Amino acid sequence: MSDHMTLWPFNRLSRGQQVAVVALLAIAAGALAAPQVYALGSGGDGTVKVVEINGIIDSSESQEFEDELRDARHNDSVEAVVLEIDSGGGQPASSERMYTAVERTAEEMPVTAAVDSVGASGAYYAMAPADEIYVAPSSSVGSVGVTGPAPMPTGPSEGQSAPDKGSSHPDDDRADTEMIKQTFVDSVMEQRGDEIELDREEVAHARTYFGVEAVDNGYADEIGTLDDAIHSAAEAAGVDSYDIEMNRSDAGPFDGLVIETTDDGEPVIQATGETEINPYQPQLIAPEVWHEQVGGEPADSVVAADHGGEQP
Repeated sequence: MSDHMTLWPFNRLSRGQQVAVVALLAIAAGALAAPQVYALGSGGDGTVKVVEINGIIDSSESQEFEDELRDARHNDSVEAVVLEIDSGGGQPASSERMYTAVERTAEEMPVTAAVDSVGASGAYYAMAPADEIYVAPSSSVGSVGVTGPAPMPTGPSEGQSAPDKGSSHPDDDRADTEMIKQTFVDSVMEQRGDEIELDREEVAHARTYFGVEAVDNGYADEIGTLDDAIHSAAEAAGVDSYDIEMNRSDAGPFDGLVIETTDDGEPVIQATGETEINPYQPQLIAPEVWHEQVGGEPADSVVAADHGGEQP
């Protein structure tokens, strides 16, 4: 199937009409992709709001997440927040933004987290400030490290005699990656240092643990489900009778729309797909997810992570 789809008689429209069509389609796609709110129960003493961290974390995901938590803080009826986690991480800056949003929210109301499948790397970073973390026994939790390619030199091209300000040195790339990693480790130790039974060096090994292991070593607090996390959050808020607001992101048929022109000069609408991982930049993403999305193994010099076993 072609990556482009031509919508006849789209190619017969004027340029202005084409732009108008794309704008209308974009609005429709945005409406379909917008979070769907489900209210369970009514007439309670307060509301427990459930907010997702789902899939690869990017700027769009973090912005939506921040907006949801901001709404919770400004809504007097919301007494507690539960984070529903199913993510192996993503972009460092976006994960940091989500971490800050959770930390700010936890200062105003109880926040718990529930991991059903994966809560690793950038997703673990984001939920670290939660008061309690519930995990499924076989879920994947942790991976406090940076995954990415080995730094490669991009020096001056042949024939250049002067330094190129646009070039980078592997040592600079390593320093940047190390700074991201240490910031991640610092934040985790600040939030969960009293619970985690491993020292800082062991945490920095970036291992991923099964849920039962995560409870034993302090990366998580309890084996439990989303319902357990909701009940715990309501109890911490002192609410006996409560409503549940669940926010779901239902992806629409188009995540993005752009007009392009074929070699024959025919205008077409191209639908962009899901967020992809940039394999040339360090990411706060579990190595298993990197392997699935990018292919191949991440550089050993950047991070070592696995389930169990000895670390190099």
